[in-house]
Amino acid sequence: MLTNRIIACLDVMDGRVVKGTGFVDLRDAGDPVVLAEQYETQGADEIVYLDISATDQRRSTLLDLVRRAAGRLFIPLTVGGGMRTVDDIANALRAGADKTAINSAAVRRPKLLTEAACRFGSQCVVASIDALRTDDGWEVYVGYRRYVRPGDPPTIEPPGAFTVFLLDQDLNVIKTIPGE
Repeated sequence: MLTNRIIACLDVMDGRVVKGTGFVDLRDAGDPVVLAEQYETQGADEIVYLDISATDQRRSTLLDLVRRAAGRLFIPLTVGGGMRTVDDIANALRAGADKTAINSAAVRRPKLLTEAACRFGSQCVVASIDALRTDDGWEVYVGYRRYVRPGDPPTIEPPGAFTVFLLDQDLNVIKTIPGE
């Protein structure tokens, strides 16, 4: 039986948590490690850090942040942003992430999900998809909504992602779809 889980998703930019809607009017919301600890204390089941500027800045995720958080949290930590290769994913897992969320690279090259699942196990792989439902179906966004790919979100082939985060841009909520 599936149970409800509380997953705190924190958007990180320049080492700080930011808040906004649809990546617009972002404002500083605090230190990611301090906020993650507060969410854990308040009963969160998992923390997700999404380094929302890593892809556009063509850099890897903030591994020092991952190390600091992993050393302080006792709940699972998922990290996304800048996950372009299996090596990027390996570095995040070595730094202490339990799972990695793959967004832009999963849209541009869905086979990365399968490659990562084959190397690390599907339990470490999350497909993170930002989408907006339109009259014609779906539009999938990456990079601050700068890249639009009309059509349905990419198909996740086994043994791809174990979990899918689908961020509905209209509602600004994440729907978690667990794997089998």
